[in-house]
Amino acid sequence: MIAGLFAIGLVMGLAAPAAADTDDSGDTAETPYTIVVNVRSGGEPVAGATVTATGGSFETEGVTDEDGRARIGVPDKETTWTLVLVETSLPSGVEAPEGFEFTQEATFGAGSTVTKNFTLAAAERSTTSFWDQFLSRAVNGLNFGLMLALAAIGLSLVFGTTGLSNFAHGEMVTFGALMALLFTGFGWSIWLAIPLAVIVSAGFGLTMDAGLWRPLRRRGIGTVQLMIVSIGLSLALRYIYQMFIGGGTEQLPGAVTAQIAGLGPIRLTITDVISMGISIVVIGIFAWWLMRTRIGRATRAVSDNPSLAAASGIDVDGVVRIVWVVAAALAGLSGILWAYFRPGIKWDMGTSILLLIFAAVTLGGLGTAFGALVGSIIVGLLVEVSTLWIPSDLKYVGALVVLIVILLFRPQGILGRRERIG
Repeated sequence: MIAGLFAIGLVMGLAAPAAADTDDSGDTAETPYTIVVNVRSGGEPVAGATVTATGGSFETEGVTDEDGRARIGVPDKETTWTLVLVETSLPSGVEAPEGFEFTQEATFGAGSTVTKNFTLAAAERSTTSFWDQFLSRAVNGLNFGLMLALAAIGLSLVFGTTGLSNFAHGEMVTFGALMALLFTGFGWSIWLAIPLAVIVSAGFGLTMDAGLWRPLRRRGIGTVQLMIVSIGLSLALRYIYQMFIGGGTEQLPGAVTAQIAGLGPIRLTITDVISMGISIVVIGIFAWWLMRTRIGRATRAVSDNPSLAAASGIDVDGVVRIVWVVAAALAGLSGILWAYFRPGIKWDMGTSILLLIFAAVTLGGLGTAFGALVGSIIVGLLVEVSTLWIPSDLKYVGALVVLIVILLFRPQGILGRRERIG
């Protein structure tokens, strides 16, 4: 695993040299002062427009570039310069409104540069109704909730079968995204990189259980001590990630795709739809596995009462090992989808949503996989829809406030039981 992370550092460590910023402005010794002219129409830059500057016996001109900007050099700043936007130079399709002033005066202040703007038409301001915004953000919230559910289900399974509140679960989410980044860095297709990253993430979960958690369980270490170990593991993994990939943000292929037309106020890209589809399919397969297979039924039995399950002949250690593999695989997939939702991969990306994952598990009911699913969707919707009333920087806080309120009235969570008998 460390070798894989080191390879990530090698792939990401080669930065492209920055392009030099050149400025062909002519002889600046004769024209040390600059008039910057911006020409825009409808909020868009106008390229190819000619602007003349006249002052005393000196006259010069400039032509706007693709950003709608022209830099005109003049010999002194004591003169009041007359700027004229040449109407005949406007490109085809760009017209000035009636009564538009094509002439402005420019006077320098203390600096060596002055800026003037010619705005042919104001940018159109579009407004969106409250219900259109609500619908759009609700759909985004559903997408976020489904992605969150993949991570929350795994965390809930681990808690249900071992009693461990794994604070390193966020780093398992980050690990999946990093593995996908590593494989795409080799030039492999993202459709090959994603399943490989999920498989490696599952192996990472198996390794952690076999090398750390299982030996600690056999020594009879309490759940509080195990939780403290998970906090230390979280810190260690997080800064190992930072050591190899740095503090910047990396992108997976296809992070930016076109929006799907014809959905009204709903803004969904092709990547969003694929992400939602993958989440729904994987959750459906997991539900079938948990309810219909022998291992799934054994997992539910261990989660409900480990001692009774062991007395019934169920291999509890074997079930716990499978739970760690499934939880890590789901967390890895969640990390990949989270990298597309953000978008971007950072060394602490899993930690940023760890509290929301815990909130979803607690809200749905500790130790219940389906409760984690319900709680995740509720949290996802609350996080996105709450930005209609509160600043986006506080959107995570709103979900936690609702969590506290609900737990005041139903401490066991939505699908949790008030007490366990056995």
